[in-house]
Amino acid sequence: MSALPTTGREWHLVARPQGWPTPADFALREAQVREPGEGQILVRNRYFSVDPYMRGRMSTAKSYVEPFELDKPMQGGAVGEVIASNAEGFAVGDQALHFAGWREYATVNAKTAVKVDPDAAPLSTYLGVLGMPGLTAYAGLLRVADFKEGDAVFVSGAAGAVGGQVGQIAKLKGASRVIGSAGSDEKVKVLLEEYGFDAAFNYKNGPVKDQLKQAAPDGIDVYFDNVGGDHLEAAIGAMNLHGRIAVCGMISQYNATEPTPAPRNLAQIIAKRFRMEGLLVGDHYDLQPQFVEEVSAWVRSGELKYRETFVEGVENGVEAFLGLLRGENTGKMVVSLPA
Repeated sequence: MSALPTTGREWHLVARPQGWPTPADFALREAQVREPGEGQILVRNRYFSVDPYMRGRMSTAKSYVEPFELDKPMQGGAVGEVIASNAEGFAVGDQALHFAGWREYATVNAKTAVKVDPDAAPLSTYLGVLGMPGLTAYAGLLRVADFKEGDAVFVSGAAGAVGGQVGQIAKLKGASRVIGSAGSDEKVKVLLEEYGFDAAFNYKNGPVKDQLKQAAPDGIDVYFDNVGGDHLEAAIGAMNLHGRIAVCGMISQYNATEPTPAPRNLAQIIAKRFRMEGLLVGDHYDLQPQFVEEVSAWVRSGELKYRETFVEGVENGVEAFLGLLRGENTGKMVVSLPA
Protein backbone atom coordinates (compact mmCIF):
# COMPACT_ATOMS: atom_id res chain seq x y z
CA MET A 1 0.00 0.00 0.00
CA SER A 2 1.38 3.41 -0.95
CA ALA A 3 2.03 5.97 1.76
CA LEU A 4 -0.77 8.38 2.52
CA PRO A 5 -0.33 12.00 1.47
CA THR A 6 0.76 14.36 4.24
CA THR A 7 -0.58 17.63 2.79
CA GLY A 8 -3.20 18.77 0.33
CA ARG A 9 -4.59 22.04 -0.99
CA GLU A 10 -7.92 23.50 0.10
CA TRP A 11 -9.85 26.71 -0.57
CA HIS A 12 -10.52 29.08 2.34
CA LEU A 13 -12.83 32.08 2.41
CA VAL A 14 -10.71 34.98 3.67
CA ALA A 15 -13.15 37.92 3.25
CA ARG A 16 -16.93 38.37 3.02
CA PRO A 17 -17.70 39.42 -0.59
CA GLN A 18 -19.40 42.79 -1.06
CA GLY A 19 -21.55 42.40 -4.17
CA TRP A 20 -19.82 40.18 -6.72
CA PRO A 21 -17.15 37.93 -5.19
CA THR A 22 -13.58 38.46 -6.39
CA PRO A 23 -10.55 36.13 -6.31
CA ALA A 24 -9.16 38.26 -3.46
CA ASP A 25 -11.95 36.93 -1.20
CA PHE A 26 -10.42 33.43 -1.35
CA ALA A 27 -7.09 31.74 -0.67
CA LEU A 28 -5.77 28.34 -1.77
CA ARG A 29 -3.79 26.94 1.15
CA GLU A 30 -1.72 23.86 1.87
CA ALA A 31 -3.07 21.90 4.86
CA GLN A 32 -2.15 18.78 6.80
CA VAL A 33 -4.01 15.63 5.75
CA ARG A 34 -5.39 13.89 8.83
CA GLU A 35 -5.39 10.11 9.07
CA PRO A 36 -8.93 8.86 9.74
CA GLY A 37 -9.91 8.41 13.38
CA GLU A 38 -12.48 5.97 14.69
CA GLY A 39 -15.50 5.92 12.36
CA GLN A 40 -13.79 8.08 9.73
CA ILE A 41 -12.57 7.72 6.15
CA LEU A 42 -9.96 9.62 4.12
CA VAL A 43 -11.09 10.46 0.58
CA ARG A 44 -9.05 11.66 -2.38
CA ASN A 45 -11.58 13.91 -4.07
CA ARG A 46 -12.07 13.34 -7.80
CA TYR A 47 -14.82 15.93 -8.32
CA PHE A 48 -16.30 18.73 -6.26
CA SER A 49 -19.35 20.84 -6.87
CA VAL A 50 -19.77 24.60 -7.11
CA ASP A 51 -23.38 25.76 -6.73
CA PRO A 52 -25.26 29.08 -6.66
CA TYR A 53 -26.39 28.61 -3.02
CA MET A 54 -22.75 28.86 -1.93
CA ARG A 55 -22.85 32.60 -2.60
CA GLY A 56 -25.31 32.94 0.31
CA ARG A 57 -22.97 31.04 2.62
CA MET A 58 -20.25 33.62 1.96
CA SER A 59 -22.19 36.36 3.75
CA THR A 60 -23.36 36.54 7.35
CA ALA A 61 -26.98 37.35 6.44
CA LYS A 62 -29.44 35.13 8.32
CA SER A 63 -30.23 32.15 6.13
CA TYR A 64 -31.28 28.51 6.19
CA VAL A 65 -27.66 27.35 6.36
CA GLU A 66 -24.66 28.44 8.44
CA PRO A 67 -22.24 30.85 6.72
CA PHE A 68 -18.79 29.65 5.73
CA GLU A 69 -16.24 30.45 8.45
CA LEU A 70 -13.40 32.76 7.50
CA ASP A 71 -9.95 31.15 7.20
CA LYS A 72 -11.48 27.66 7.23
CA PRO A 73 -12.00 25.29 4.30
CA MET A 74 -15.27 25.83 2.45
CA GLN A 75 -17.73 22.97 2.04
CA GLY A 76 -19.82 21.47 -0.72
CA GLY A 77 -20.64 18.23 -2.43
CA ALA A 78 -17.70 16.06 -3.48
CA VAL A 79 -17.09 12.52 -4.62
CA GLY A 80 -13.87 10.54 -4.61
CA GLU A 81 -11.92 7.41 -3.72
CA VAL A 82 -11.48 6.13 -0.18
CA ILE A 83 -7.71 5.83 0.37
CA ALA A 84 -7.85 4.99 4.10
CA SER A 85 -10.72 3.73 6.25
CA ASN A 86 -11.26 3.35 9.96
CA ALA A 87 -15.00 2.75 9.59
CA GLU A 88 -17.28 -0.20 8.97
CA GLY A 89 -18.95 -0.22 5.57
CA PHE A 90 -16.11 1.53 3.71
CA ALA A 91 -13.04 -0.16 2.26
CA VAL A 92 -10.03 1.31 0.50
CA GLY A 93 -10.97 1.68 -3.17
CA ASP A 94 -14.65 2.42 -2.52
CA GLN A 95 -16.11 5.62 -3.99
CA ALA A 96 -17.78 8.00 -1.53
CA LEU A 97 -20.07 11.01 -1.85
CA HIS A 98 -19.67 13.52 0.98
CA PHE A 99 -19.83 17.21 1.82
CA ALA A 100 -16.16 18.17 2.26
CA GLY A 101 -15.52 19.66 -1.16
CA TRP A 102 -13.26 22.57 -2.21
CA ARG A 103 -10.16 20.49 -1.35
CA GLU A 104 -7.95 17.66 -2.63
CA TYR A 105 -8.23 15.36 0.40
CA ALA A 106 -11.02 15.08 2.97
CA THR A 107 -11.16 13.22 6.28
CA VAL A 108 -14.86 12.78 7.05
CA ASN A 109 -17.11 10.89 9.42
CA ALA A 110 -18.30 7.81 7.56
CA LYS A 111 -21.89 8.34 8.72
CA THR A 112 -21.97 11.62 6.75
CA ALA A 113 -20.77 9.90 3.54
CA VAL A 114 -22.60 7.67 1.06
CA LYS A 115 -21.00 4.88 -0.94
CA VAL A 116 -21.73 5.30 -4.66
CA ASP A 117 -21.39 2.89 -7.56
CA PRO A 118 -19.13 4.12 -10.40
CA ASP A 119 -20.42 1.30 -12.62
CA ALA A 120 -24.04 2.45 -12.35
CA ALA A 121 -23.28 6.00 -13.48
CA PRO A 122 -20.22 8.25 -13.96
CA LEU A 123 -18.96 9.55 -10.61
CA SER A 124 -19.58 13.20 -11.50
CA THR A 125 -23.31 12.56 -12.01
CA TYR A 126 -23.70 11.99 -8.26
CA LEU A 127 -23.08 15.75 -7.90
CA GLY A 128 -25.58 16.67 -10.60
CA VAL A 129 -28.25 14.71 -12.43
CA LEU A 130 -28.34 11.96 -9.75
CA GLY A 131 -27.34 14.24 -6.88
CA MET A 132 -28.60 17.27 -5.00
CA PRO A 133 -29.49 19.35 -8.10
CA GLY A 134 -31.42 16.41 -9.57
CA LEU A 135 -33.39 15.83 -6.39
CA THR A 136 -34.09 19.57 -6.22
CA ALA A 137 -35.60 19.44 -9.70
CA TYR A 138 -37.60 16.28 -8.98
CA ALA A 139 -39.01 17.35 -5.61
CA GLY A 140 -39.55 20.95 -6.69
CA LEU A 141 -41.58 20.08 -9.75
CA LEU A 142 -43.50 17.04 -8.55
CA ARG A 143 -44.10 17.90 -4.90
CA VAL A 144 -43.72 21.65 -4.32
CA ALA A 145 -45.22 22.73 -7.64
CA ASP A 146 -47.65 19.80 -7.55
CA PHE A 147 -47.17 19.14 -11.28
CA LYS A 148 -50.11 17.52 -13.05
CA GLU A 149 -50.24 15.92 -16.48
CA GLY A 150 -51.25 18.53 -19.05
CA ASP A 151 -49.69 21.48 -17.19
CA ALA A 152 -47.79 24.14 -19.13
CA VAL A 153 -44.45 24.68 -17.38
CA PHE A 154 -42.02 27.61 -17.50
CA VAL A 155 -38.48 27.18 -16.14
CA SER A 156 -35.98 30.01 -15.71
CA GLY A 157 -32.26 29.24 -15.69
CA ALA A 158 -33.33 26.27 -17.79
CA ALA A 159 -29.87 25.33 -19.05
CA GLY A 160 -28.49 24.98 -15.51
CA ALA A 161 -28.12 21.75 -13.54
CA VAL A 162 -31.58 22.04 -11.95
CA GLY A 163 -33.55 23.80 -14.67
CA GLY A 164 -32.62 21.43 -17.48
CA GLN A 165 -33.84 18.49 -15.44
CA VAL A 166 -37.09 20.21 -14.42
CA GLY A 167 -38.09 20.75 -18.04
CA GLN A 168 -37.25 17.20 -19.10
CA ILE A 169 -39.06 15.60 -16.16
CA ALA A 170 -42.11 17.74 -16.97
CA LYS A 171 -42.02 16.45 -20.57
CA LEU A 172 -41.60 12.84 -19.43
CA LYS A 173 -44.55 13.25 -17.05
CA GLY A 174 -46.88 14.61 -19.74
CA ALA A 175 -46.64 18.42 -19.72
CA SER A 176 -48.68 20.09 -22.45
CA ARG A 177 -45.89 22.61 -23.08
CA VAL A 178 -42.46 23.31 -21.56
CA ILE A 179 -40.82 26.70 -21.96
CA GLY A 180 -37.33 27.64 -20.81
CA SER A 181 -35.26 30.79 -20.55
CA ALA A 182 -31.47 30.90 -20.71
CA GLY A 183 -28.72 33.47 -21.12
CA SER A 184 -27.31 32.67 -24.56
CA ASP A 185 -28.50 31.55 -27.99
CA GLU A 186 -26.27 28.48 -27.68
CA LYS A 187 -28.03 27.43 -24.45
CA VAL A 188 -31.43 28.00 -26.08
CA LYS A 189 -30.34 25.62 -28.85
CA VAL A 190 -29.48 22.95 -26.23
CA LEU A 191 -32.93 23.34 -24.64
CA LEU A 192 -34.74 22.93 -27.94
CA GLU A 193 -32.59 20.37 -29.73
CA GLU A 194 -31.23 18.25 -26.87
CA TYR A 195 -33.59 18.60 -23.92
CA GLY A 196 -36.81 18.61 -25.95
CA PHE A 197 -38.31 21.89 -24.67
CA ASP A 198 -41.25 23.10 -26.77
CA ALA A 199 -40.08 26.70 -26.67
CA ALA A 200 -37.09 28.59 -25.28
CA PHE A 201 -35.72 32.12 -25.41
CA ASN A 202 -32.60 34.12 -24.58
CA TYR A 203 -33.66 36.57 -21.88
CA LYS A 204 -30.98 38.99 -23.06
CA ASN A 205 -32.73 39.37 -26.44
CA GLY A 206 -35.71 41.37 -25.14
CA PRO A 207 -38.12 41.82 -22.22
CA VAL A 208 -38.84 38.48 -20.53
CA LYS A 209 -42.54 39.39 -20.32
CA ASP A 210 -42.85 39.78 -24.10
CA GLN A 211 -40.80 36.69 -24.95
CA LEU A 212 -42.75 34.54 -22.48
CA LYS A 213 -46.08 35.73 -23.88
CA GLN A 214 -44.97 34.70 -27.35
CA ALA A 215 -43.67 31.31 -26.12
CA ALA A 216 -46.74 30.56 -23.97
CA PRO A 217 -49.75 32.19 -25.67
CA ASP A 218 -52.16 30.16 -23.50
CA GLY A 219 -50.37 31.03 -20.25
CA ILE A 220 -48.57 28.76 -17.80
CA ASP A 221 -49.70 26.52 -14.94
CA VAL A 222 -46.33 25.99 -13.25
CA TYR A 223 -43.32 28.27 -12.91
CA PHE A 224 -40.04 26.87 -11.55
CA ASP A 225 -38.04 29.91 -10.47
CA ASN A 226 -34.24 29.92 -10.41
CA VAL A 227 -33.81 33.60 -11.22
CA GLY A 228 -36.36 35.92 -9.53
CA GLY A 229 -36.63 39.55 -10.64
CA ASP A 230 -38.13 40.18 -14.07
CA HIS A 231 -38.59 36.45 -14.65
CA LEU A 232 -40.81 36.09 -11.60
CA GLU A 233 -42.80 39.17 -12.58
CA ALA A 234 -43.29 37.83 -16.13
CA ALA A 235 -44.35 34.40 -14.82
CA ILE A 236 -46.95 35.96 -12.51
CA GLY A 237 -48.32 37.87 -15.50
CA ALA A 238 -48.59 34.66 -17.55
CA MET A 239 -49.94 32.51 -14.69
CA ASN A 240 -53.24 30.72 -15.22
CA LEU A 241 -55.92 30.30 -12.58
CA HIS A 242 -54.76 28.09 -9.66
CA GLY A 243 -51.18 27.96 -10.98
CA ARG A 244 -48.19 27.06 -8.81
CA ILE A 245 -44.77 28.66 -8.40
CA ALA A 246 -41.84 26.77 -6.85
CA VAL A 247 -39.12 29.23 -5.83
CA CYS A 248 -35.80 27.40 -5.92
CA GLY A 249 -33.40 30.31 -6.34
CA MET A 250 -33.09 33.97 -7.26
CA ILE A 251 -29.63 34.16 -8.80
CA SER A 252 -30.37 37.58 -10.32
CA GLN A 253 -30.32 39.00 -6.79
CA TYR A 254 -27.48 37.11 -5.07
CA ASN A 255 -24.83 39.76 -5.70
CA ALA A 256 -27.05 42.83 -5.28
CA THR A 257 -25.82 45.32 -2.69
CA GLU A 258 -29.19 47.15 -2.53
CA PRO A 259 -32.62 45.53 -2.05
CA THR A 260 -34.08 44.55 -5.41
CA PRO A 261 -37.66 45.52 -6.27
CA ALA A 262 -40.21 42.78 -5.65
CA PRO A 263 -42.49 41.73 -8.52
CA ARG A 264 -44.73 44.74 -9.10
CA ASN A 265 -47.68 42.53 -10.02
CA LEU A 266 -47.80 40.29 -6.94
CA ALA A 267 -51.39 41.43 -6.27
CA GLN A 268 -52.43 39.07 -9.09
CA ILE A 269 -52.04 36.23 -6.59
CA ILE A 270 -55.51 37.17 -5.32
CA ALA A 271 -57.45 37.06 -8.58
CA LYS A 272 -55.55 34.11 -10.00
CA ARG A 273 -55.42 32.22 -6.67
CA PHE A 274 -52.00 30.84 -7.54
CA ARG A 275 -49.76 29.30 -4.89
CA MET A 276 -46.10 30.24 -4.38
CA GLU A 277 -43.79 28.20 -2.18
CA GLY A 278 -40.07 28.23 -1.41
CA LEU A 279 -38.06 25.10 -2.02
CA LEU A 280 -35.17 23.67 0.03
CA VAL A 281 -33.99 20.25 -1.06
CA GLY A 282 -33.22 19.29 2.56
CA ASP A 283 -36.96 19.06 3.24
CA HIS A 284 -37.40 16.33 0.63
CA TYR A 285 -34.75 13.69 1.22
CA ASP A 286 -37.53 11.15 1.83
CA LEU A 287 -37.96 11.19 -1.98
CA GLN A 288 -34.33 10.17 -2.56
CA PRO A 289 -34.88 6.41 -3.22
CA GLN A 290 -37.82 7.06 -5.56
CA PHE A 291 -35.86 9.83 -7.31
CA VAL A 292 -32.72 7.74 -7.89
CA GLU A 293 -34.73 4.76 -9.15
CA GLU A 294 -36.83 6.78 -11.60
CA VAL A 295 -34.22 9.26 -12.83
CA SER A 296 -31.34 6.77 -13.19
CA ALA A 297 -33.62 4.64 -15.40
CA TRP A 298 -34.33 7.69 -17.61
CA VAL A 299 -30.60 8.47 -17.78
CA ARG A 300 -29.72 4.88 -18.74
CA SER A 301 -32.44 4.76 -21.42
CA GLY A 302 -31.31 8.10 -22.85
CA GLU A 303 -34.74 9.67 -22.24
CA LEU A 304 -33.23 12.24 -19.88
CA LYS A 305 -30.20 14.13 -21.19
CA TYR A 306 -27.74 16.01 -19.03
CA ARG A 307 -24.78 18.30 -19.59
CA GLU A 308 -21.76 18.89 -17.39
CA THR A 309 -19.22 21.69 -17.58
CA PHE A 310 -15.84 20.63 -16.18
CA VAL A 311 -13.12 22.92 -14.90
CA GLU A 312 -9.87 21.05 -14.22
CA GLY A 313 -7.69 21.44 -11.14
CA VAL A 314 -8.29 22.45 -7.53
CA GLU A 315 -6.42 25.70 -8.28
CA ASN A 316 -9.27 26.69 -10.63
CA GLY A 317 -12.06 26.09 -8.10
CA VAL A 318 -12.81 29.76 -7.46
CA GLU A 319 -12.73 30.57 -11.17
CA ALA A 320 -15.28 27.78 -11.71
CA PHE A 321 -17.53 29.28 -9.04
CA LEU A 322 -17.26 32.79 -10.49
CA GLY A 323 -17.94 31.35 -13.95
CA LEU A 324 -21.09 29.71 -12.58
CA LEU A 325 -22.33 33.07 -11.27
CA ARG A 326 -21.62 34.59 -14.69
CA GLY A 327 -23.63 31.81 -16.37
CA GLU A 328 -20.67 30.24 -18.21
CA ASN A 329 -21.85 26.68 -17.56
CA THR A 330 -24.33 24.53 -19.41
CA GLY A 331 -25.67 21.93 -17.01
CA LYS A 332 -23.76 21.12 -13.83
CA MET A 333 -20.54 23.01 -13.09
CA VAL A 334 -17.99 20.56 -11.66
CA VAL A 335 -14.33 20.91 -10.68
CA SER A 336 -12.35 17.78 -11.61
CA LEU A 337 -9.15 16.65 -9.86
CA PRO A 338 -6.60 14.14 -11.13
CA ALA A 339 -7.15 10.50 -10.17
